[in-house]
Amino acid sequence: MDLRGASAEALAALTAELDSHLGSGDATARLADELFTVATTLRAEGALRRFATDGSIPAEAKQGLVGEVFGGKVGEGTLAVLTSAVARRWTATRDLADSLEHLSVVALVKAAGDDSGRLADELFAWAQAVKDNPELRDALSDPARSVGDKSALISGLLEGKTLPSTVTLAEQALSGSYRTVTSALASYQRTVAQVHGEGVATVHVARELTDAETRRLSDVLSSQYGRAVHLNLIVDPTLLGGIRVEIGDDVIDGTVVSKLDDARRRIAG
Repeated sequence: MDLRGASAEALAALTAELDSHLGSGDATARLADELFTVATTLRAEGALRRFATDGSIPAEAKQGLVGEVFGGKVGEGTLAVLTSAVARRWTATRDLADSLEHLSVVALVKAAGDDSGRLADELFAWAQAVKDNPELRDALSDPARSVGDKSALISGLLEGKTLPSTVTLAEQALSGSYRTVTSALASYQRTVAQVHGEGVATVHVARELTDAETRRLSDVLSSQYGRAVHLNLIVDPTLLGGIRVEIGDDVIDGTVVSKLDDARRRIAG
């Protein structure tokens, strides 16, 4: 998330607090779902959102109101995070809801536990499926279809084949703070990596890498960037050979196609 000033400080403090409210995997998943629901409610209720982020209103008054609105509807952990959030200063009114959505994603990553690496891979695979399938992409972006209908489509495709956290995040990507499903999924993938202090590299190859090759590439990139790097692999036979790595703003292009293009430019020049 690209928050600034008071909002960035508030999110950092809330992220640190979140761990104290996490329980078992199922309990953490419920907290994540509730945080997302609260974020959705704040976006829909402008008056409530403005009141909750108004720096001129005493924190106790804001905490009292959200307690009345959400008390009994969400768990103690969710309410504790929310009451802490409204007591803080926010640079923009939308930052509160966006931060609660981000905390929801963080909680789902924690709920995945040792499967968080699998979660990152499944989110990437789902994002690629949406990107590469025009019919699916159109169905998920069709304004004439309800969110419930789109969620049912996702459940039918993913349930029983992926982690519960993957299904939840795929559904959250439909109605959160992001302009498109693919941008939401890309942000969620980055959050998975950030929770574990990792970077994310998208790797384009002409053929599938062996496990040994994948580990070796991961080790090289981790050494180069000074932290663990999670690899998202895309097989593209049109590259002919070699490898292209995109990590942050850096691009390392060693594909055969790239080298041929360079040679053509030199000849033409």
